[in-house]
Amino acid sequence: MIWVIFTTFMIYTIFVMWFSWYKTKGTDLSSQDGYFLGGRSLPGLVIACSIILTNLSTEQIVGLNGQAFGESMVVMAWEVSSPIALIIMAFVFLPRYLKTGITTIPDFLEQRYDLRTRQIVSVLFIVGYAVAYLPTVLYSGALVLDSIFSITTITSMSPFMIVLLISVAIGLVGCGYVILGGLKATAMSDTINGIGLIAGGLLIPILGLIALGGGNLQEGVNHLLTANPTKLNAIGDHNASVPWAVLLTGMLFNNLFYWATNQSIIQRSLGAKNLAEGQKGVLFAGMFKVFGVTFLALPGIIAFFMYGNTLANPDLAYPTLVGDVMPLALSGILAAILFGAIMSSFNNALNASITLFTLDIYKPIFKPQAKDKELVKAGRFFAAGLAAISVIVAPFIIFAPQGLYAYLQEMFGFYSMPILAMVLVGFFSKRIPALAPKVAVVVHVILYAASKVVLADINFLYVLSVLFPLNVLTMVIVGRLRPRETPFVLHDANVVDLKPWKYAKPFSIFMIVVMLSVYTFFSPVGVAEVSVPYSPWLFVFLFAVLGLIAGIIWYWVKMEKRYTCYKTDESKKVSSF
Repeated sequence: MIWVIFTTFMIYTIFVMWFSWYKTKGTDLSSQDGYFLGGRSLPGLVIACSIILTNLSTEQIVGLNGQAFGESMVVMAWEVSSPIALIIMAFVFLPRYLKTGITTIPDFLEQRYDLRTRQIVSVLFIVGYAVAYLPTVLYSGALVLDSIFSITTITSMSPFMIVLLISVAIGLVGCGYVILGGLKATAMSDTINGIGLIAGGLLIPILGLIALGGGNLQEGVNHLLTANPTKLNAIGDHNASVPWAVLLTGMLFNNLFYWATNQSIIQRSLGAKNLAEGQKGVLFAGMFKVFGVTFLALPGIIAFFMYGNTLANPDLAYPTLVGDVMPLALSGILAAILFGAIMSSFNNALNASITLFTLDIYKPIFKPQAKDKELVKAGRFFAAGLAAISVIVAPFIIFAPQGLYAYLQEMFGFYSMPILAMVLVGFFSKRIPALAPKVAVVVHVILYAASKVVLADINFLYVLSVLFPLNVLTMVIVGRLRPRETPFVLHDANVVDLKPWKYAKPFSIFMIVVMLSVYTFFSPVGVAEVSVPYSPWLFVFLFAVLGLIAGIIWYWVKMEKRYTCYKTDESKKVSSF
């Protein structure tokens, strides 16, 4: 039985490897753009699939379904609200990124502020990937693969050793892609795995509903809709993991950081052959996120109705469901697809890390005159070392608290908001100095750490709702006190065609309509019921945050105008003299 699963797993995995090699064999990997950005040649579909696979690793598939199992459809907010951030990415961030011809986000921060800001942010990203993200991807992937291949049952090894062995396997294969093929190899493997993940991901809830209905799909759907309608409610109250009031505040800010400034995600779109293809890739990924709820939250609800409270760990909901409902002949293919999803997140975070290290730390600090071949070589050595550290750390996550996905998001909160503030303020201001982002980072880390002690019971999305505007306000105040001597001008590198996709706006409008329809369906207006009345304080909180943002924008605009008028008056005085 296990040999059937293993054989189909190897056939699919080897096919993906061959496909990636075939599609990248003509790419020049000795140059920076060729290795780190795929030669700036990626089309929209490849970008979309790569973004999706980078995002959809097992830490999300396992983690979100585990949260849905323990809570309700409210966790679908992590998926269904993402298109708002991706639309903003397509129209606000991406045109400016491609115009400047940057390779990394810190690259832009150096252009806008200074080298030290670039290096601070690069170190924050690398530490976050190495300590939290990469090991968690390996750990959650081990849970799924162990469930499909029944490694624990066959070998009687400890969970610690199983996680270690699977992590080593993923690390070796992942390094092969990144070290030998660069970004384009990972992007091409993501394309084929993306198609498989969509098909396999949709199959799990269908098979789960059939099992829930005792072999009848319609009975399973009826049971899902009528057994406990409160589990289908996506509009969270004040006690939910995602209260509705944070959807346009803390959740939006968190999503903007992730989809528009997170290096491992946006590096795909930076490799676009032109703006139109980049916008296609970003917006196609956004549409996919709307429907991602079908395999990132719904299987967790189905598992709840099938297993009740018999599972000791909610993170076992998805692996258990897959092991019980997936036909033997398809188990190996699904395992290969999930293995591809694990590798995608691992590869792309690893690729982002070595890009940050090589271009933002190694070259400017250790070897300013290094040629492209030397940079690529240094990046490959760093990739091997970082992968080794991640493999060693991964098994120890077994001792971490439950709810790994929420834990990861909270840890990202230590540096996500100041980075987002740096980029946005950098886009829309001319006089904010290099000192401002450094002060913002210090203020944010102190306040966020304090919130974990003083406001330990408060949802971290409430905290982000307030801290992001405060980060912006901090930078604006520093700019008011110590403005730049010369105004910043966004550099045009003229590396790709910046003509936008002509269907970008209508496609975005359609996507928002679909997103609102999904939310309406999983609400008291649709098929769900409310267990606890919504608190009026959520309205107060929402309007307070929106008022704070409006006040900051007003002060910012007033400051910019006043400074411009002041400089104009000074110029007139000098001229008349």
